[in-house]
Amino acid sequence: MLTDLTDTTTSDIRGALARTRDQMGGPATGVVLNLIIMTDEAGQHDAVRAASQAGREHPCRILGVIARERRAASRLDAEIRSGEGTPGQTVLLRLYGPMGAHADSVIMPLLVPDTPVVTWWHGTIPDVPSAEPLGLLAQRRITDAARASDPAAALATLSVGYRPGDTDLSWTRATPWRSLLAATADQLDDPITGGVVIAEEHNPTADLLAAWLTSRLGVPFARDMSAGPGITDVLLETPVGLVTLSRPDGRLATLSRPGQPDRHVALHRRDVADLVAEELRRLDPDEIYREALVAVASIPAATGDDAPR
Repeated sequence: MLTDLTDTTTSDIRGALARTRDQMGGPATGVVLNLIIMTDEAGQHDAVRAASQAGREHPCRILGVIARERRAASRLDAEIRSGEGTPGQTVLLRLYGPMGAHADSVIMPLLVPDTPVVTWWHGTIPDVPSAEPLGLLAQRRITDAARASDPAAALATLSVGYRPGDTDLSWTRATPWRSLLAATADQLDDPITGGVVIAEEHNPTADLLAAWLTSRLGVPFARDMSAGPGITDVLLETPVGLVTLSRPDGRLATLSRPGQPDRHVALHRRDVADLVAEELRRLDPDEIYREALVAVASIPAATGDDAPR
């Protein structure tokens, strides 16, 4: 079901939400959180689609916010979607003119009460997410440094402005790598003395992974470049030789250890919906992300030189 409201008010939007819920036969909202998405016209389709897919695991009220034409007169347009294929309710808000600078005043009456709030910046990354009006409403604040024009600079800025509750999808992308590398390190009889994370240029996930390995293992990890896709190799240096985790195709990884047969492991690149769904599973501060974010500054920049083999 699709409802369009032009030049409307939050009161009218709330009434339309109640009517569509009743028409669908739902006595209650049935959602477990509110998900606010800061986006633009170019990205709104992909952002809402990813949020809707994540909502199948975490039913939520999705509130997409698009600031339009700052010099125009103040106006609020809304598009309400509910029904089959839309877990919870989705409201796409277009804020014109000065109203775009006061999105929190528009959003607050539309939040499901007594329900956690997550804010996701699908486009431009704020310097301090927690200081943004919509960041102040949220228990969890999601950014994506990979979408920035300079991901390394974005990570540095996020590090300075970090507050408990912040996270970044570049960090979420590292979860399968971190799980596999932690299991591998636990099985090694020899100490890890250093290593290299190899990935395509300007890959913030690789930077965070190298920083996490450095902070967790207490030994230096460097960054090197490859043609991708994404992270292609992680090399762990030990006294008996290199332990390598190689994923040249973005799908299947090969784990090689000295004196042992190679082992193949599924390690596919995940889409944004999977990443958002993972972040919605937890609302508590991610201290490990904070440590990795702080440690990024100490990781040598990728040079393109040949890594040790």
